[in-house]
Amino acid sequence: MDILGFITLMIAGFTACAEFTSYALVHPVIRHLPQKQHIYFEQGSLKTFGLIMPILMPVSVILTLSFAVFTKEPGIIELASRFSSAGMFILATIITIRFNVPINKAIKQWDADNPPIDWKEIRKRWMFYQSIRSWLLLIGFVLLCLSAAI
Repeated sequence: MDILGFITLMIAGFTACAEFTSYALVHPVIRHLPQKQHIYFEQGSLKTFGLIMPILMPVSVILTLSFAVFTKEPGIIELASRFSSAGMFILATIITIRFNVPINKAIKQWDADNPPIDWKEIRKRWMFYQSIRSWLLLIGFVLLCLSAAI
């Protein structure tokens, strides 16, 4: 494996695992918090994830695509896995920008003591898109690992 492959696996793996862990392990727990604590937690996580994910998601797209394009003499399965991986990261990033980011911007402005009446529905909509992008990222990472293992 070359340095591009190594860096791609590391960055894409961290990105996919962070988002999938948030979806599968963190949000199911906080969903049961009382309103105020739930909103405070969401706003806090937007501050932490909001610092790193706007960088890591596009970098993961660039890396996975570069890894597919600049691979030396790949086999057909490796090439298909790498381009499919890049496609998964691209789709996840599009979903993030189109759906999750606007909801995140609104949530940052909420008053935890007096959120919008439909705040739970807004969170459910965000979670729906979070589930799609998390699975896309995880599948993309698995395909990336497969391509490196072959």
